Amino acid sequence: MEVSVLKINGQETGRKVTLSENIFGVEPNDHVIYLDVKQFMANQRQGNAKSKERSEISGSTRKLGRQKGGGGARHGDINSPLLRGGGRVFGPKPRDYSFKLNKKVKILARKSALAYKAQENAIVVVEDFNFEAPKTKEFVNIAKNLKVDGKKLLFLLPDANKNVYLSARNLQKAEVLEANKLNTYKVLNADVLVITEKSLETINGILG
Repeated sequence: MEVSVLKINGQETGRKVTLSENIFGVEPNDHVIYLDVKQFMANQRQGNAKSKERSEISGSTRKLGRQKGGGGARHGDINSPLLRGGGRVFGPKPRDYSFKLNKKVKILARKSALAYKAQENAIVVVEDFNFEAPKTKEFVNIAKNLKVDGKKLLFLLPDANKNVYLSARNLQKAEVLEANKLNTYKVLNADVLVITEKSLETINGILG
């Protein structure tokens, strides 16, 4: 699959790049996509939710009523889970939600996500560019020139670029990411992928 390389002003450079069939042309596998996205979301969880159990509540340990004949459930002190302000039964505890996923599964998931974008014609390849200083207006102009403004954008750069990152930081529908940090969730969450030429080489090197 060949894609024209565009300038940041929206005009064609006259060059074309071939999207690797081994990456952008694979048969998408929905299950591995689900697993990779599930792992990504699990890794974002802090896992620090905690509620106090009966033994951790501060309160008197005096038994409030007799064991039998009260006409209700048996309970001991005021920290009982049956009473308002008492401890919680089987409440959440700090835990690690992350889980292992095989490397080949993650690679296939990313290939599948990129293949979906290729099928939707939602990939734009641009020549490498840089900003001399952070300018949100320039970044917005690039999106307009490429006719992708108003959509959720994921810009893939070959290396960390502070000026470009800062230019896009205040835009709600735009995100800048290094190509070597590409993940399935980010790809699927975007409407359009804007990939620089060198970023495409990085992706081919990692997934190819």
